[in-house]
Amino acid sequence: MSKQTLTLEEIQNFSGKYPKQLWSLFTVEMWERFCFYGMRGMLTVFMASQLGLTDKAANLQYGAIQAFVYAFTFIGGLFADKILGFRKSLFWGALLMVAGGFIIAVSPEQFFYIGICFSIVGTGFFKPNISSMVGQLYKDGDTRRDAGFSLFYAGINLGATLGGLLMVWVGLHVSWSLAFALVGVVMSISLVTFYFTQHSMGPIGFAPIKELGSVSRARMLEIATYIGSLLSLPLILILVKNSNYTDMVMYVVGPAALLYVFYEMTKYSVEERKKLIAALMFIVFSIFFWAFFEQSGGSLALFAYNNLHDSLFGIKGIDPNVVNNTANSVFVILFAAPLGMLWIWLAKRKKEPSASVKFGLGFLLLAVAFFVFYSTIKFADSNGLTSLEIFTLGYFIITFGELCLSPIGLSLMTKLSPAPMQGLMMGMWFLASAYGQYVAGLLGAGMSTADENATAMDKLISYTNGYQQLAIYAIVAGVVLLALSPVIKKLMGSTK
Repeated sequence: MSKQTLTLEEIQNFSGKYPKQLWSLFTVEMWERFCFYGMRGMLTVFMASQLGLTDKAANLQYGAIQAFVYAFTFIGGLFADKILGFRKSLFWGALLMVAGGFIIAVSPEQFFYIGICFSIVGTGFFKPNISSMVGQLYKDGDTRRDAGFSLFYAGINLGATLGGLLMVWVGLHVSWSLAFALVGVVMSISLVTFYFTQHSMGPIGFAPIKELGSVSRARMLEIATYIGSLLSLPLILILVKNSNYTDMVMYVVGPAALLYVFYEMTKYSVEERKKLIAALMFIVFSIFFWAFFEQSGGSLALFAYNNLHDSLFGIKGIDPNVVNNTANSVFVILFAAPLGMLWIWLAKRKKEPSASVKFGLGFLLLAVAFFVFYSTIKFADSNGLTSLEIFTLGYFIITFGELCLSPIGLSLMTKLSPAPMQGLMMGMWFLASAYGQYVAGLLGAGMSTADENATAMDKLISYTNGYQQLAIYAIVAGVVLLALSPVIKKLMGSTK
């Protein structure tokens, strides 16, 4: 069999637990997430320490940047479904992200926002489409799909661990220019990896030329997409540099995207529409989850920067921001597989909880984690510095909440969506993250002290009080979701 003649059926009829193509997508995503989470871990610290932003302004700016990053995943998913296909979207996104990293590296203080705009558009084209390609490796109803997404999610977190360990440390202790240059270098590795392994994907990810009418028309629309995304960069720069505009954008993008999804839903049967409604319900709840969880890149990053001892289990000289950036990812890598095996063990005994119950458990574990973050104030010294061990325990608990929600959500978007809508619905899943990131920035800013001369103790009190409130909100969301579980399960029909 030649590499060029591999069919979709041959790919999906794989033996064993995982299709071989999953490993190349795992590697591509791992290096991209190295860049994304490394950048995320640097944002608030860089803006506060190098750009002179206050904690409140840095939180707002962080929320705006992350919101735009994830908002563009909806656009990227839409253009992949309609024009580019998953492969070309991934290539174009990766090229833009490489450019963004190197642009900032030239002069971080001067070109930070310009490079960030390239990364925003690049991530939009890259992120939803590689996840959709994972879903297409499986036939409808294949029970191995969740296990595949769990492995893929481990790749995400392996990259996040490496990026979180290295990039913020390089920025703080070596050179911010070098740290941002790593984005360009590592993203190039991701791009080259996909280039040399894409032949194994068979027909997966090609542009929908039949739907576009002709090769020439497809090519014209493809070029127009590339040019249009470049022309959008100046507008994005204006929006990102002025976080006040973020409100306006978020008020428009979400409702417009939802209306478009409702329009697309009219093309499908009643049963398919019910599944899409269930998918949208999961998407809505995920907004609240990410709004709390994503304090890790905002308020928790500044909390680690200002309020934690540099000692972990007796080992001195531990950078708290490195712990903040990597603890969650390390725990995901360690416990994703055992939790997946637990679901399989329960399924064999017909006791596996439904997807909506797993989501509800995710919120309840999130609440416990934020109560732990709140409790750090009880271990503080007179200088406002508190226990890195208790802080790390909070991340240990939050990890299990994430594992009950995030990989399950990725899998659900491919299970509940008709094939022609998978890129779009994966984009909606990440658009929900955009709103979560946006709200995370607002919540983080609300927890920040208004006084620029506030002491570490003042900041500790302000942040821990905020974490207590978030814990209460997470409990409420979890209880509501568990109550709605029977309704959602009915909408999903036979989908597990």
